[in-house]
Amino acid sequence: MTWNIVCDSSADLLTKQEEGCVRYTSVPLRLLVGAREFLDDERLSPTHLLECMREEKEASSTACPSPAAFAQAFSQTDCTVCFTISSNLSGTYSAAVMGRELALEEHPEKKICVIDSRSTAGCLVLLARKAKELIGTGDADFEEVCARLRIYQASLRTAFTLENFDNLIKNGRMRPLVGNLLHSLGIHVIADATAQGTIHVADKARGEAKTYQAIVRLMKASKDCTGADVVISHCQNLPGAMKLKELILRELPVRSVDILGCRGLTSFYAMEKGLILGY
Repeated sequence: MTWNIVCDSSADLLTKQEEGCVRYTSVPLRLLVGAREFLDDERLSPTHLLECMREEKEASSTACPSPAAFAQAFSQTDCTVCFTISSNLSGTYSAAVMGRELALEEHPEKKICVIDSRSTAGCLVLLARKAKELIGTGDADFEEVCARLRIYQASLRTAFTLENFDNLIKNGRMRPLVGNLLHSLGIHVIADATAQGTIHVADKARGEAKTYQAIVRLMKASKDCTGADVVISHCQNLPGAMKLKELILRELPVRSVDILGCRGLTSFYAMEKGLILGY
């Protein structure tokens, strides 16, 4: 059997990969900045996107992929497992479910599983990697793979920290006075994702070192991290990601910590210096 691991572009992975019987496909969201529209594919420069967002005085927004875009991805192989950004943050999950129905109308023999990650960024990367591991050489049982992926999804956690609040201010989610005060004082917001996939502000810290220590405390309190894999997505902040990685490896019994650069959508939300962790 041939398999396709499909993610929307909130996963900070290359848009297309293929290895043996398993391929990886990224279905891009659209990013709307004033009158300009950006497709979140391999041609998009996150740096250029952020420059445009800084220049734009009005709020920026995102638009989920069409069901037809997902249906096209789902029709490429015998079996598909798809992971989307949290349904509480985007309509992408609903579009993927509709895409599944469209694909099955034309190809009823296809096997398609759509999973709401309840998260974004690194958690989708971890889910894609777990799917590849479970699929193996391609002869894995489809229903068993899907069941194990749902269990794995429930075990994952997300945390992130922001330094730049411009996007939140422009979208009316933070008052300008509060955002400017936080920035001038060097205060970082530390947040995590709830089990329902909504955002919860967990802490605030002043300065880089205290922020990373607070993130490690949050990770330790949220789950047993023994043997866990961690993915850090950074938005133009590789030095900070490296420091956080060193602290995590020193303080927690994790198995691995990988660092990825944010693509368009995660840059849109994290802004400059932002860090998003999946673990």
